[in-house]
Amino acid sequence: MHQLNAFGTALRTWRERLSPADVGMVTGRDRRTPGLRREELAALADVSVDYVTRMEQGRARPSRSVLGSLTRALLLSKDERDHLFRLADQEPPTEDTISDYIPAGVQRLLVRLGDIAIAVFSADWTLISWSPLWGALMGVSPSRAGERPNLIRMTFLRGDAPSGFGASPIRTVGNPQQDKADLVADLRAATGRYPRDRKLAALIDELMTSDEFADIWSRGAVARHESVRKLVSHELGDIVLDCDTMTVPGADLHVLVYTAVEGSRDAELLEFLRVTRPTSVADHTQG
Repeated sequence: MHQLNAFGTALRTWRERLSPADVGMVTGRDRRTPGLRREELAALADVSVDYVTRMEQGRARPSRSVLGSLTRALLLSKDERDHLFRLADQEPPTEDTISDYIPAGVQRLLVRLGDIAIAVFSADWTLISWSPLWGALMGVSPSRAGERPNLIRMTFLRGDAPSGFGASPIRTVGNPQQDKADLVADLRAATGRYPRDRKLAALIDELMTSDEFADIWSRGAVARHESVRKLVSHELGDIVLDCDTMTVPGADLHVLVYTAVEGSRDAELLEFLRVTRPTSVADHTQG
C-alpha cells in the first residue's frame, strides 16, 4: 500500500507541474487550478476520471498499457517513466522489446504541430498517437484511442486497409505492392533489433496466415519503409496526400506526416478539415 501511495503522490506531482498549454489545450483566463485537472489527464490518458482519482489516492494498481498512456500524457522522461513503472510494481520496459515511448520533446513537437496531419507508430507499426487533423482525416474518433490498431495487420489481414483506421478508406497511389513490400522489409528489420520481443513474434505468426505476407516475407528483404502517396476516400471527397516517414534519433518510431501540394484541391480540403474539425480534450496527441 505504501508503494501505491508513493505512486499516487508522483502522479499528482507530475500532473500539477504541467500547464494546459504544454499539452496543447486552450483554457479560459479565469482558470485557477494549477497544472492539469484530473479530468484533463484522464482524457489524455484515455482512462476515467474516477480511475485517475483512485490512482492518486493509492487505491488502484494500473496495468502496463495504462502506465504507457500516463507516460505520454504527462510528458515523462525515460527515467521518470521507469520510476513510474517501479512504483506501480511493474518492471520498466527493456531495450530488447518494442517500446511505445515517445520522448517528451517529440510530444511537445506534436502538440505544436497539431495543425498538421501526423501519426506516430512503434517499430512494429502499431499506432501510438496522432494529431487532431490526422484523426479528422482518417475518421478516427478520440474514443478509439485505446484500440491501438496495427498498420501491417490491417494491410495484410483486412486488405489494403479498406476501412482505414476509422471511417475513411485509404490506399496507396502508384505502386501499392512496393509499399507492402517495404512494410514487410521494415518489419523484418525490426526482428533483428528485437529478437526476443514475444509480441513481435506473435504478430509475425499471425501475419503468416496471409499468403501474400508469407510470400513477401520469404524473399528476405530488409529495408526501411519509404515515403509514398496515399488516397484517402473522405466524406468530403478523395484526398491525395504525400505520406513522408520521419525517424526520431534515440527512439525507434515511425512518424508519418501527411501533406498536400500547395494550392491544390487536396490542400483546400485538408485546410477545410483543419478549420472545421471537432475539438475536445481527448483530441490531442498524447494517445
